[in-house]
Amino acid sequence: MSAIGKPLDRVDGLLKVTGQARYAGEFPEDGLLHGSVVSSNIAKGRVIRIDASKALALPGVVMVLDHLNRPKLASYDDSYADADAADGSPFRPLYNDRVLYSGQPLALVIADNLELARHAGSLVQIEYAAEPAETDLLALQDQAYPSPQTPPKPRGNFQAEWTGAATRLDLHYSTPIEHHNPMEPHASTVLYQPDGTLHIHDKTQGPQNCQAYVQKVFGLDKSQVRIFAAFVGGAFGSGLRPQYQLPLAVMASMALKRSVRVTLTRQQMFTFGYRPRTLQRLQLGAAANGRLLALGHTAIGQTSRFEDFSEHVVEWSGMLYHCDNVLLTYKLVPLDVFTPLDMRAPGAALGVIGLECAMDELACALGIDPVQLRLINYAERNQNEDKPWSSKALRECYSEGAERFGWSQRNPEPRSMRDGRQLIGWGMAGGVWEALQMKASAKARIDHLGKLTVSSATTDIGTGTYTVMAQIAAQASGVPVGDVTFLLGDSSLPTAPLQGGSFTVSSVGSAVQQACEALNAKLLDIARKTYPAFKDAELARFENGQLHAGDQRISLAQLVQDSGEQALEVQVDCEPDKKREGYASATHSAVFVEVRVDEDLGTIKVSRVVSAIAAGRVVNPKMARSQILGGVVWGIGMALHEETQIDHQLGRYMNHSLAEYHIPVNADIGEIEVLFVEEHDEIVNALGSKGVGEIGIVGVAAAVANAVYHATGKRVRDFPVTLDKVL
Repeated sequence: MSAIGKPLDRVDGLLKVTGQARYAGEFPEDGLLHGSVVSSNIAKGRVIRIDASKALALPGVVMVLDHLNRPKLASYDDSYADADAADGSPFRPLYNDRVLYSGQPLALVIADNLELARHAGSLVQIEYAAEPAETDLLALQDQAYPSPQTPPKPRGNFQAEWTGAATRLDLHYSTPIEHHNPMEPHASTVLYQPDGTLHIHDKTQGPQNCQAYVQKVFGLDKSQVRIFAAFVGGAFGSGLRPQYQLPLAVMASMALKRSVRVTLTRQQMFTFGYRPRTLQRLQLGAAANGRLLALGHTAIGQTSRFEDFSEHVVEWSGMLYHCDNVLLTYKLVPLDVFTPLDMRAPGAALGVIGLECAMDELACALGIDPVQLRLINYAERNQNEDKPWSSKALRECYSEGAERFGWSQRNPEPRSMRDGRQLIGWGMAGGVWEALQMKASAKARIDHLGKLTVSSATTDIGTGTYTVMAQIAAQASGVPVGDVTFLLGDSSLPTAPLQGGSFTVSSVGSAVQQACEALNAKLLDIARKTYPAFKDAELARFENGQLHAGDQRISLAQLVQDSGEQALEVQVDCEPDKKREGYASATHSAVFVEVRVDEDLGTIKVSRVVSAIAAGRVVNPKMARSQILGGVVWGIGMALHEETQIDHQLGRYMNHSLAEYHIPVNADIGEIEVLFVEEHDEIVNALGSKGVGEIGIVGVAAAVANAVYHATGKRVRDFPVTLDKVL
């Protein structure tokens, strides 16, 4: 029986719902100290003096670390650069007296318990030499310079074709700052070992990334640092880079030679990376029949003064539709803020808002159905790379999604559909996300009882990695899923990439598959040497924990025992197949949305969503559906709710709490239906799977905004679409 394609429950689900799963800030240890971060309340300047005397006078306060008494740190930028670092000079906590942004960590109070540490932190007095800070992207957009990571090169003659087009649109959109806000705050528990080595439980999407960071920053050997991340309570990109609580906890542990935990408060979760604000310009030129003649997409994004954070915001406009004259531009404006950070579907979640809202406006201008306009401009190749797609079932996403939604019943005129005082709007959008594969390694080990253990140093940020990898291993090895254990979240395990970008299944999953196949080859070799019936068994198969050849079968446990070993193991290093180089690969989606807008109050409710996804082979439909549901909910939040607001006079966030940073709650969400269209891909990887973590959010915000226009006749181009912009 095939293990892949089954909607199995999470193998770690019971541990989570019964509270047995321990997260980074929950590991106990006798004598554990707690650190509380003291943050800057200015956005730019210098620290003149830090007075910690009142804090240190409290019984139970052990130390207050700052830039003057911290342990020795590395001097060069390369030591602080991690696997997801942006171009420039990475942030160095407690490195010197410079204040680079509001909320910057300036001191760490270490005490016997968390409550005391936080109280003592409130007593630390800091004297500043403040300087004028600039945090307003809109006001400084004229200072934008080209991103060091250039978008795809121009093709054709955009300006001439746009100028001469029968229909021309020149549209401006903006998206706000958004913060990740996972349920679990960032925390690091450093367990100081008797031999001076560090065992660190960290909230991360890459244990080996954090291991290398700590090793380089503190001048340690790799053997002296081990990172654990068995469970992660959501991350959405916030754990791709080591956050500052990690080096602070290590500083304190090394200074005191004791175990230390540092957990950030919810407000401090707003003091590092975020989705950057963007200003976008879309220029579309089309013929009367709807064919795109010219497409220009310019985006301006914010970054910090010390790093150039470049997102792939505009690239999607060069690949989602066929157009021979394209100009893509991405620029940056440095501000006195922290560096932005990848957030679910980085770049695409923003760029597709501009593109798909502009396509809806073009459909309205031409009097063409929005779905039909997209079919007219369907891209059979990725023109950015000038390559054919390894597979692409977007056409099926449009047709199956539209049919399930009932799109043919749509009256195209704005304000034409209503239910009493409720204006009803139907909108749609397409989506795309690149299907990547990274190098990864995995180990497969089967013991004398026939139990299979597979391992790789990836994480499970809530996506179901434990379960999906067990299914892949079971399928490849012929061992029942119940006899398979997958180990992750440990930097000492075989190499794995960061968990992000929807490439964990394609990368680590492919390594798991190859490791199990290599282990099977070893078992088959033992069988052929030990049992005459298997000597010439060309059609041998592994199934239900046994090796079969015709009418003969033998348990895998027996083969391990025949080897004379307690267990057999194989480790493999896996990288993308060379045949991928001739193709472009991506997941695609079509999102259909119904909104209801109160005609008197302007309140907006998303009452119905159909999301049709083409993502190759789906390993676990239940997990995949959950990922798409989460993406749709977040997309609704992007459209209607989420926005981190800055007081530009003070250069600080104003709504840095879950009470005032609005995200959707259950009452905001209506019916969501997820469809996985059939898509076969023998090129993307041996599994034929593309990953679904990102694609679920892409296009949703645009579809909601397009539906709001259809309901009200008012086009809102500055996100989020709040009721004041509709009234």
